[in-house]
Order: sequence, then C-alpha cells, then structure tokens
Amino acid sequence: MKKGFTLIEILVVVTIIVLMTATAVVTYSAFLKQSRDAKRKADLEQIRAALEMYRSNNDAYYPGTMTGDCPNAVYDIYTTPIKYIESMPLDPKSGTGYYYRCNISTGDYTLGTYLENGSGSCLGTCKTGVQCNYCVGPYGQTYP
Repeated sequence: MKKGFTLIEILVVVTIIVLMTATAVVTYSAFLKQSRDAKRKADLEQIRAALEMYRSNNDAYYPGTMTGDCPNAVYDIYTTPIKYIESMPLDPKSGTGYYYRCNISTGDYTLGTYLENGSGSCLGTCKTGVQCNYCVGPYGQTYP
C-alpha cells in the first residue's frame, strides 16, 4: 500500500484554502471601508464642534463666507489665539483625491464628505469627480 495523498485530495485542500483566503480578503476590505467611513463621520463632528465653539465666542461661524476644501476654509478656527481644534483632520484617503468640503457663512455651515458605503449627494465635490454623499450642519442636522 502506498502512503501519500491523491491528486484529488490535494486539489480539494488547495481549493478550500483559496476560498478561505478570498473570503478573508473581501471581509477585510469591507472592514477597512467601514472604518474609514466611521473616521470621516467622527472628523466632521470634530470640525462641527470647533465651529460651534468658535460661534459661541464670536457670534458667527466664520468671519465671512468660505466654500471649498475644509483645511483651507476653516483656517481661523485652529490658528486664532484660542484654538478651537488642535489640527484640521484630513480624509483617511486624502492623498488619493478624497477631502472634506466646507460651505461656511456667518450664520450657517455645511460640512461634507464622501462615504465609501454611502449613497446620494448633498454638497459639492468631495472626491475627484464625485459628489459628497454625507453632510452635517448646525444643530445636529445630517443629510441626505
């Protein structure tokens, strides 16, 4: 009697290993998207809190009107003598065309981001060629 594995047994084991690996990769990829989306939401809440604190001390969300990339738009809230936010958060994939969008005036604001697991649109472009699909405003408003 020969000791060893048959070709069929080896193929079955290799197939099972490949399927388990593929499942793990897909699950890990989905987990990364969810974690980046959670960070995006937390970052917008951090910026919102800074804007609200700025407003409580200055009676306005911003000294004028600003629309665009958030680090440029809300420069005053982290460079004034009273720092309302330690540093401006950046999108987890900011080097690949993702960014936070801000539309701020003295009496209102909208902060937007592109969620990888989201849908809809609510503000201007948050990813190269793609509309924001998650936005927040004053008083806890979220939309769409």
